[in-house]
Amino acid sequence: MRARAAAHRPAGLVAVDGAGYINPEAITGRDGMRLDRMQLALVAALLGGAELAVAQAPQAPPPRMAASSFASVEVHINARNIGGTWYQEEAGLSGPSRIAISYGQPHARGRRVEGGLVPMDTVWRFGANVATTLHTDVDLMLGDLRVPRGDYTLFVLFSRAGWYLIVNRGTGQWGLERDSTNDMGRVMLTSRTLREPEEALSVYLVPESAQPTTGLANLRGTLRIKWGTTELSTLWRVP
Repeated sequence: MRARAAAHRPAGLVAVDGAGYINPEAITGRDGMRLDRMQLALVAALLGGAELAVAQAPQAPPPRMAASSFASVEVHINARNIGGTWYQEEAGLSGPSRIAISYGQPHARGRRVEGGLVPMDTVWRFGANVATTLHTDVDLMLGDLRVPRGDYTLFVLFSRAGWYLIVNRGTGQWGLERDSTNDMGRVMLTSRTLREPEEALSVYLVPESAQPTTGLANLRGTLRIKWGTTELSTLWRVP
C-alpha cells in the first residue's frame, strides 16, 4: 500500500500524515532554513484547522413564517358623511366609507382557548402579534358605546362577570401594549357556546339586510367573534 501511495505522490512534494502533500521548497523558517518533517506536519495541522473553522462558520437561519395568520373584515358604505350630509360615492369628492377590523389571527392547534390562550380576568390582546385595529370613516355605535370616526385599538376582557370589548384610543402599538388611560369605553358582549370548536380566531361584521336579494343592507349589523367553543357578539350601527 505504501509503495502504491508513493507511486502516486506528486513529484517534489513531501507526504504529511492527514494533510496531503506540502512542497518543502515553498515553506521556510524564520532564518530562511527549510522546515523539517515535524515542522511541516505542524504547519499542515494549523492549515487544516483553519479550513475546519471556515467549514463550521455559523450559517444564516432559513426564512421562517409566523405561526399566526393576518386577517381583516370590513363593510363599505356607498357614501361619506361630511358635515352631517351624506354624499354619494364619487371619486373626486368622497369615495366609499369603510368600517374595518384588522387583526392577527391565532390558531388553537389543540390548546385550550377559554381560560388558556384567552386568560381569565386579564385584558387580552384580541388576536396575535400587532394590536387589533378598528378603522371607521363614519361615527359608529358599538353596543351602547358611541365611537367617533377614526382609528382605534380593540382589546377583550374575559372575566367571571362576562366578556367585554374594550375600545382604546391608542394606535400603532404591539398587541400587549395598552395604556388604560386611553380606554374610551367597554361594550358588554353576548356569549354562546358553539357546538363545534372554531380553530382560528375569526371576526365578522355582518350587515343587516331585510331584502338580501337587492344586494343592499341597512346601516347596522352584528359584530361576531368566534374562537374555541365561544361566540361573542354585539350590535353595531351608523347613527
